[in-house]
Amino acid sequence: MRSLLIALFGAIFVSMIFVTVRTSLEMPIWEAFATFGDNPWSPATLWDAYFGFLTFYVWVSYKEPKWLGRIVWFVLIMTLGNIAMSLYVLIQLFSLEPDQEPWTILVQRRANESV
Repeated sequence: MRSLLIALFGAIFVSMIFVTVRTSLEMPIWEAFATFGDNPWSPATLWDAYFGFLTFYVWVSYKEPKWLGRIVWFVLIMTLGNIAMSLYVLIQLFSLEPDQEPWTILVQRRANESV
């Protein structure tokens, strides 16, 4: 299961990097703002994405023991979205001990560090 999750989140990470770079080369993001509001689905999709990012961040803030880590991950998630989110999950998966089940990343916090 761990290998499957690493493959999944690795594929998400690589795919998002590829799509972001390819799209940025086609049209820089600052040029897209001019026509962004023309389609009502654009802001709706953005609201949906950022509420998803915020939901994921609540879990990250539970997992991260120090405020600096929480702040850094908040900035990364809000600016890079699924790139940062998939990277965070990959880091969590790679930090598991060989005998640990993958589901433990959902609830396990780092030991011996203050909240």
